[in-house]
Amino acid sequence: MAKIVAVLYDDPIDGYPTTYARNDCPQPEVYPDGQTLPNPKAIDFEPGQLLGSVSGELGLRKYLEENGHELVVTSSKDGPNNVLDQELHDAEIIISQPFWPAYMTAERIAKAKNLKMIVTAGIGSDHTDLQAAAERDITVAEVTYSNSNAVAEHVVMSTLALVRNFIPSHDIARNGGWNIADCVSRSYDLEAMTVGTVAAGRIGLRVLRLLKPFGVKLHYMDRHRLPKKIEQELDLTYHSSLESLSKVCDVVTLNCPLHPETEHMVNAESLKHFKRGAYLINTARGKLCDKDAIAAALESGHLAGYAGDVWFPQPAPQDHPWRSMPHHGMTPHISGTSLSAQARYAAGTREILECYFEGRPIRDEYLVVQGGALAGVGAHSYSNGNATSGSEDAANFQPA
Repeated sequence: MAKIVAVLYDDPIDGYPTTYARNDCPQPEVYPDGQTLPNPKAIDFEPGQLLGSVSGELGLRKYLEENGHELVVTSSKDGPNNVLDQELHDAEIIISQPFWPAYMTAERIAKAKNLKMIVTAGIGSDHTDLQAAAERDITVAEVTYSNSNAVAEHVVMSTLALVRNFIPSHDIARNGGWNIADCVSRSYDLEAMTVGTVAAGRIGLRVLRLLKPFGVKLHYMDRHRLPKKIEQELDLTYHSSLESLSKVCDVVTLNCPLHPETEHMVNAESLKHFKRGAYLINTARGKLCDKDAIAAALESGHLAGYAGDVWFPQPAPQDHPWRSMPHHGMTPHISGTSLSAQARYAAGTREILECYFEGRPIRDEYLVVQGGALAGVGAHSYSNGNATSGSEDAANFQPA
């Protein structure tokens, strides 16, 4: 019997849903690059259900308990006497999501003597100390591609919300106003602007494809250059550095993983190269940016807007400067956990667990660490080291 601890976000304030807004939840047949969707032997949920919160349990309880395993589900992960730390000592598998991450630091990994696998239900395993996991020969896996397109849609939505000044205009309508001049004094057309993505992997490339019909000029940087066929198809301009990209772009969107090489890549110094009035979109990881530098750039007017839904740590303390800075479009990390995406990453988590318990290989595209080293998608996207330092500040979060 194995003990599995799943750290999931809290249920809705008004209680777990008994009904939903829609009767169905359309799903793609295949991902854009040909990768197949998660394919477990079975699922014990209906796509479209809320699976990512505590009561949803990722649809795993029936499967795990029928096979003799113990499942502990909690949202308590930070601060003294949290449930995760109390359950670590004999846990074999830890599951969490990027939206409410269980920060698996070297200290926690050292306490978890029976730990064999850490699973990210979604994409992005930077909340795990990958170096410490490798040294302990702990497998780290994530459900690659399960919510990539959902995040890309959020990037496009955030871009338009900033450029068109949608959020303040919506607030004026909600508050009974009709001052059109206030609404449009910061509103522009996205058409003819120059948009650049930092990283053109699954999410970044999807963003480029979604934005192409808007009549924008598209730029990208990535340590893995795209095939010439794709560059020609989308009329892409390649950059080898953030400085080169940011100097020419009206909108910069960050779509790269967080690891020691990318931590705080956007800082007071690198922001000097951004065009005055540029917009920055970050749905990747909050720690890609120096939080104080972003707030200062918005206060000074050097940046016209900042949007995204990733923070560091998560949940972010009430005094986090991104909550109160001007001209922002932040959300509490929801981009990759739509009900549509939950169906995919819950099924992918089930697939990973089935492979683990049955002794079958986990898909290479799901692997981040295995056999004491970066593996699979991890070897392509991450670098050795640790990006969890400072995560203890998540304990300072107090709900408003």
